[in-house]
Amino acid sequence: MFTPSQHDVRRFFCETYQKQESKSILTPMEALARDWIVQHPEYASHLDDTEAALAADFSVEQGQTNPFLHLSMHLSIAEQVSIDQPPGIRAAFLSLANKLQSEHEAHHHIMECLGEMIWNSQRSGLPPDGAEYIDCVRRRGGIAK
Repeated sequence: MFTPSQHDVRRFFCETYQKQESKSILTPMEALARDWIVQHPEYASHLDDTEAALAADFSVEQGQTNPFLHLSMHLSIAEQVSIDQPPGIRAAFLSLANKLQSEHEAHHHIMECLGEMIWNSQRSGLPPDGAEYIDCVRRRGGIAK
C-alpha cells in the first residue's frame, strides 16, 4: 500500500497545479486532482510555490483550512464513489448530490462524515466503521437505512 508523506501530498498537488498552469500533459491521477484544484481557486496561492507549501503550517491553531487535506479528501471520496467502496457510498453520494443539486457540495458533506469516521477510529483504536460512514452520508441526504 502506498502511504505518501505530507510533503509527497503537497508536492503532488503543487506539481499538478503547475503542470495545469503550463498546459503540460497530466497523468490520470493528476487530471482528477486538477478537476478539484480548478473548483477551488482560493487555493492557488498555496499551490504556486512548492517550497512555501512544504513549509506551511495549517494547524488548527492557525485557523485556516488545510488546502492539501481538503483536496486529498476530494480525491479519496471520488475514488470511493468510483469503486463503490465502502459498498453503498456511490448510491448515498448520488442521492445526496441530487438533494443538494451539487456533487461538489455533496463531497463537502461527505468530508464531514469521513472525518468523523477517521476520528472515531483513531479515538477507539478500532478499524474505520464503513457502515456508520455510509449511514452518516445517508442521514445527510435524508435517506432511511
